[in-house]
Amino acid sequence: MTINYIHEPTDLQCGQAVLAMLLETTPEAICERLGNYRETNLKEMRLVLCENGINMGNERKQAFNISDLPECAILSLETPRCWHWSLFYGGVFYDPEHGVMTDFPACKRKYFWEVIFEK
Repeated sequence: MTINYIHEPTDLQCGQAVLAMLLETTPEAICERLGNYRETNLKEMRLVLCENGINMGNERKQAFNISDLPECAILSLETPRCWHWSLFYGGVFYDPEHGVMTDFPACKRKYFWEVIFEK
């Protein structure tokens, strides 16, 4: 799988951008599907992934560094501004606000849910 980075269209659409990267679509298409152009919640993230054959693990885990992360994970990060959704895949962070990075963006607490693709 290859991730094509997508920058969040607005400050409130990081979740839609993460879903769009995983599903190879656009944040606008995700917004339309959800009927939500503002912040996404965990339930919405899980619903869209499930409908597309992708399992988002049920257990929220805390990460302290990159070695705590699985191959693919959706991240919930407490950044200096707000709580923020981000994507980790194959050792790379695809952050809708901060870009493609090799380490976490600045954040205090880091949580994740493993993403498992059905075969």
